Amino acid sequence: MHTDEHRNFTNPAAADKPVAVPGAVRVAREDKAPRKRYLVGRIKNTVLRRSLIGLSLGALLGFGLALGWIGYCAVDMPDTAPLFSPKRTPEIVVLDRHGREIERTGGTGITPVKLDTMPPALVQALIATEDKRFYHHFGFDPAGLARAAIANAKAGHVVQGGSTLTQQLAKNLFLTRDQTMKRKTQEIMLAVWLEVKMGKKQILETYLSRVYFGGGAVGIESGAERYFHKPARELAPREAAFLVGLLKAPNLYNPLKNPKASAERTAFVLGRMYLQNYLDADGYRKAMTAPIDIEPMARRKNAGAGYFADWILARMDKKIGAPKTDITIQTTLDLDLQKQAEHAVAAGVDVRRNAQQAALLSFDGSGAVLAMVGGVDYRHSGYNRAVAARRQPGSSFKPFVYLAALIDGHTPWEVYTDAPIDIDGWQPGNYSNTYRGDITLQDALAHSVNTIAVQLAEQVGREKVVATADRMGLKGLKPYASLALGAQEVSLYDLAAAYIPFANWGFAVQPYGIDSIFTKDGRLLYENTPAPKARILSQQVLREENLMLKSVVERGTGRAARINGVDIAGKTGTTDDYRDAWFLGYSPDIVTGVWVGNDDNSKMARVTGGSIPAHIWHDYMQAVLQDLPKSTRTAKLPVAQMPATIKKQQKLDVLLADLEKTLP
Repeated sequence: MHTDEHRNFTNPAAADKPVAVPGAVRVAREDKAPRKRYLVGRIKNTVLRRSLIGLSLGALLGFGLALGWIGYCAVDMPDTAPLFSPKRTPEIVVLDRHGREIERTGGTGITPVKLDTMPPALVQALIATEDKRFYHHFGFDPAGLARAAIANAKAGHVVQGGSTLTQQLAKNLFLTRDQTMKRKTQEIMLAVWLEVKMGKKQILETYLSRVYFGGGAVGIESGAERYFHKPARELAPREAAFLVGLLKAPNLYNPLKNPKASAERTAFVLGRMYLQNYLDADGYRKAMTAPIDIEPMARRKNAGAGYFADWILARMDKKIGAPKTDITIQTTLDLDLQKQAEHAVAAGVDVRRNAQQAALLSFDGSGAVLAMVGGVDYRHSGYNRAVAARRQPGSSFKPFVYLAALIDGHTPWEVYTDAPIDIDGWQPGNYSNTYRGDITLQDALAHSVNTIAVQLAEQVGREKVVATADRMGLKGLKPYASLALGAQEVSLYDLAAAYIPFANWGFAVQPYGIDSIFTKDGRLLYENTPAPKARILSQQVLREENLMLKSVVERGTGRAARINGVDIAGKTGTTDDYRDAWFLGYSPDIVTGVWVGNDDNSKMARVTGGSIPAHIWHDYMQAVLQDLPKSTRTAKLPVAQMPATIKKQQKLDVLLADLEKTLP
């Protein structure tokens, strides 16, 4: 038997606790509470320990994986020698289809930048737009990367890069354009290395010395000379903002290709400068309202091909990005045809009739550009009206209305009534202000009758006309009532390309100007690969369309384009108040489009598509065709034949009409 003293000796803390009496039916509640708290405490301590151990192991595992990934990326880190190698821009040689030189640019030393000599607005625009925390990070910006990751996740694609200026420099100097996690990791590692190796000032100087402005222009001095013919130290705030705006995507924001996008990007940069207090309200207003005059590049030869060369260099940027070595670009242009085009345009414009500008674009049946004239004089204006300008095509759009009708089952010999019409209050009239009464679709297109084109579009359905135009290459049109009369803007490039299937037996094409790009040692960087041939026009529809468009040249509004002995089809176009005049025409496997007008959209003196544009087209195509083999000159376009029953009916209609005249 244990005594009380024994209990107290072995467990003194229990001395004051009540003792259970044998046979008792109740135990004091206080006897259980400490034991429960003890167990709960043990459980909590165990969970905490396990959680801490798990977190520690997870952290160690994550740290190990991160170290392993960094080690993996570091194994094949690019050579950093380019940072210290001779600073020379890649030489770019542009050749025509016969290997003759069109343009040679680059191959010169990169002018080192001294930040103290640069206008403050240049660096301010750069930091405000590309890296506002430049002076507060050590090569990469975790907050910026996180924001970009969230924005990209929400958008479902890349909308923000999150790269700092130092990361951009690392990418431009050492890395490829691949969008991979490995390349991004290497970019961050190199950015940190650059921050250790160089100070902030030297990073900015190196960045501005090596940054790419498109078209082979490397470095701020090259960019300032390329677009403004001045040294960088003389750049005005708006010019600095323009050049900084180019950096995000030189091809997209090229002002000679996309003037609207370029202007919007420049305005965005100026807005960032204002929001970050680099520009006050007055300076912002002046920079936003002052014009930016882009000067054409000075060239040693083939000045007229400057429009094409600028376009090709922009296309190069899209295909391969900034060249890292000397390259040669083999193009589709024919310098002989180019000179004929330049001569025809220069001789055709007429300032006495206020027709001061013109553009010409010529394709072969595969979609290759043969000649491109973007204006009367490249040395005066480098703005490419053949590619960048968007104007209303007028009646030169009507072939696509008639094409939709033919696909829908109509024929060229159907008779419609040329009379006043009303489409929800809109009452389109004819150019002549007269009406012809009953007329076939063939004659309606030949004489460019507006009321018939509108009737057809309404009957077939505007949506079908839009779909047909889209199928031929004219994208983004809207089914407005005025669609049939060409009241929506297009470029000469797109409109002429949309005519190509009429000339190449009905096949879809993807127009192009670059055949291949290769390095000086012969390594192929890019090669144009035509898509498999796909017929988009049936032979019957093509024959009927060609029949009608031949009528335009033979006896309609395009008679000035006729060339003896050559099968030609085409369509004229004239917009309201003679602001734009067009002629789009073709012979087998050659399509040429001409636009005439003024940059300020002012009225011309009754210049129609059948006058100056048709004459320019005739002069160019006559020179082109006379140098081609006789078999090519005499080739025939596939045309439909009038069914015998319709011929008989037309003869009967003529006889009845003559008979009616003799009746009293």
